[in-house]
Amino acid sequence: MAKMTKSQEIAALAEATGLSKKDVNSFLEKMVELALKEVKKNGQFTLPGLGKLVKVHRAERMGRNPATGATIKIAAKTVVKFRVAKQAKESVL
Repeated sequence: MAKMTKSQEIAALAEATGLSKKDVNSFLEKMVELALKEVKKNGQFTLPGLGKLVKVHRAERMGRNPATGATIKIAAKTVVKFRVAKQAKESVL
């Protein structure tokens, strides 16, 4: 089964809500902007029933270069993770 493209998602949401494709697209773009702004500012953004984006600090660690097998030091960094809500996980699995 092929995954939905962005235009297919917009069309499906437009049909389900009765909104125009342009309005759905605009809403999704604004939601993404808000999510990124909130994660940067507050460290997390929750999508009720789906999950949340969380900013996480990853400590420095040792890794291995897969090509050479040499041990390398991986610097500490901040990453964004998506944590799936229990309700979403249970309904999918």
